[in-house]
Amino acid sequence: MSGRLTVVEPGPLTLVEDRGRPGWAHLGVGGSGAADRAALGLANRLVGNAPHAAALECTIGGLRLRFDDDAWFAVAGAWGDVALDGVAVRPETATRAVAGAELVLPTAAHGLRYVVAVRGGIAVPRVLGSRSRDTLAGLGPDPLAAGDALPVGDAVSGAIPALDRLTAWAPVDDQVEAGLLPGPRADWFTEESRLALFDSVWRVSPNSDRIGVRLEGPPLERLVPGELASEGVVRGSVQVPPEGTPTVLLADHPVTGGYPVVAVVSEASVDRFAQLRPGQSVRFRHA
Repeated sequence: MSGRLTVVEPGPLTLVEDRGRPGWAHLGVGGSGAADRAALGLANRLVGNAPHAAALECTIGGLRLRFDDDAWFAVAGAWGDVALDGVAVRPETATRAVAGAELVLPTAAHGLRYVVAVRGGIAVPRVLGSRSRDTLAGLGPDPLAAGDALPVGDAVSGAIPALDRLTAWAPVDDQVEAGLLPGPRADWFTEESRLALFDSVWRVSPNSDRIGVRLEGPPLERLVPGELASEGVVRGSVQVPPEGTPTVLLADHPVTGGYPVVAVVSEASVDRFAQLRPGQSVRFRHA
């Protein structure tokens, strides 16, 4: 171990997340991991961490951390007026904190989820090979609480890169465009519904979380009635429940689902859904 952080205030929901726990689907355990994998990869790279290093995922904001030892850190994902002992911290930039310094992540001005990486990674115990919290299965470390002490590990890959700044996908406030591929049950829907996926402007429902982003818009009409036996689903699957409003599955999605998957969000676009705020609009294009 190479240091420690203390949680002063956890915010509404701050979790420890890494790249997840793939390989357990046959036992009904999902992959989980960071909701915004690109932001996790960027933050780890900025502080010279190994790709598997665990970081903190703070939804909305409100997190206050105290560095009990000197440390390097970087904040990626959502953007806001982040400050270290009252001094502004640039997004997506490696920053040095001295022992006793406090990092404050206010309500995000752009995007939804901050990712905070500390050089060496967050070294909480692993569960099934991962330090990630799966909010659906209840696996992994509990959400952070005030007073929690977080050990910093040694998951480094070398020196901090000599770069002023790296950029992933900067969160935006206006309409987002995402690539879409045909799903395994696209033929269960009318042609009009399949066209409506691309012709409509969808809005993010407040009833969205790490399991899935619910979209508000015209109901998608089924061509094939009846029930669907549960089948495997992946991150980015666009499931359509009986009422016809689609949900894009995210990091903590179940291994199987009984709602037909009309489409799948492309790998290049799915991380963007982790940063969408309630009420934000989405349009799909053919990937």
